[in-house]
Amino acid sequence: MKARSTSRALAAATAALLTLGGVAACSDHGGGGTDPDRVDVVVAFYPLQFLAEQIGGDAVRITNLARPGAEPHDLELQPRQVGQIVDAELIVYLAGFQPAVDEAVAQNGGDRAFDVATVQPLLDAGAGGHQHEGEAGHDGETGGRDPHVWLDPTRLATIGDRLAERLGTADPERAAEFTARAAALRTDLTKLDADYVQGLRTCQRREIVTSHTAFGYLAERYQLEQVGITGLSPDGEPSPQRLAEVAREARSHQATTIFFETLVSPKVAETVAREVGAKTAVLDPIEGAPADGDYRSAMRTNLQTLRTALGCS
Repeated sequence: MKARSTSRALAAATAALLTLGGVAACSDHGGGGTDPDRVDVVVAFYPLQFLAEQIGGDAVRITNLARPGAEPHDLELQPRQVGQIVDAELIVYLAGFQPAVDEAVAQNGGDRAFDVATVQPLLDAGAGGHQHEGEAGHDGETGGRDPHVWLDPTRLATIGDRLAERLGTADPERAAEFTARAAALRTDLTKLDADYVQGLRTCQRREIVTSHTAFGYLAERYQLEQVGITGLSPDGEPSPQRLAEVAREARSHQATTIFFETLVSPKVAETVAREVGAKTAVLDPIEGAPADGDYRSAMRTNLQTLRTALGCS
């Protein structure tokens, strides 16, 4: 059904060349064996894994380069993982989000690489809220573009359609199966989108104060305003001036909740919350796999969190 021409010797040689600073990030998936009955797909982080699982089903073998529970922005690759990229029949990634993956794909991906950032134009980093010049993290990723495209379920559905096409090219005998699964996923995501539109239609507030400026797509889609404490990078350290500015904005909007996320420290959000007398709550950017459920359940949890914090009826 499928052919593979890359040898283990080539994988080892490429891995040696691309050992990026001797890093030691690890994956919970096995080594790069081959399966003649399934398409070998390497994905760069969780939302792309979700798409591949939903659309590929039993016809794909998926390797996620990002370790569960780790922040995927700063992923560094082991030689073994570079070998998995070399051996993959399809590599699904988002250019600009993970520099180590970009480098490995540039040298080894060829026509097997599928950059989901090419499906639709990415939003500017300041979309959905305030743009704060000079704050750490705004310009470091995707050339000033926001990579968190999966937080708009309608955009994720379109990426799923294109992924089905790429899988169909890799395994033509199952192309119709991939297309049907993508259509079913689009139905699910359209329902999720409708629930967001309805659930956030009438709210007392429309501003969300977040520790990490990751929610521009969600804010733009559902007519919210994002006030980010740090920029696109969750590791960015806000200046005292920025903390004071966010506190002023939170007070002016009568924010009752300061949001932090699952994979980074809540300390910055807690600092602002104490300053303005607000609560803190988790708003998940879904960069890593949810502890329970999948992308859809995490998005529905986010919706309920937003409805509570924003006083939606």
